[in-house]
Amino acid sequence: MKKIEHIGIAVKDLETSNTLFASLFGKPHYKVEEVASEGVKTAFFKSGPNKIELLQATNPESAIAKFIDKKGEGIHHIAFAVSNIKAEIKRLTKEGFVVLNKEPKIGADNKLVAFLHPKSTNGVLIELCQERD
Repeated sequence: MKKIEHIGIAVKDLETSNTLFASLFGKPHYKVEEVASEGVKTAFFKSGPNKIELLQATNPESAIAKFIDKKGEGIHHIAFAVSNIKAEIKRLTKEGFVVLNKEPKIGADNKLVAFLHPKSTNGVLIELCQERD
């Protein structure tokens, strides 16, 4: 893994949260994107070299909607940049981690993504991200 790619925060209302985080960082989000396959709308902020992704459910059955129903708003996942997501999935599976999707899928911000189940990572949802060509 190369670096922390971003931290994902589940929010109930993206517009309200965008205003809050714009005030916090002193600048607006740089991107809003809907990922229909995941039932979310996202906004990205930069803070120095780091990125924060806000996620609002667009589908009541989405993982984000279920997360907010169960735990409320807050940190949802930590994403790590990888150079070869398929090799990382294979390596981490061999190491005993539970990978939620055996094949990478298309995520936000022009990335291929895969997730590790929190039960195998001390309760933290881990996302692997690779830039798409």
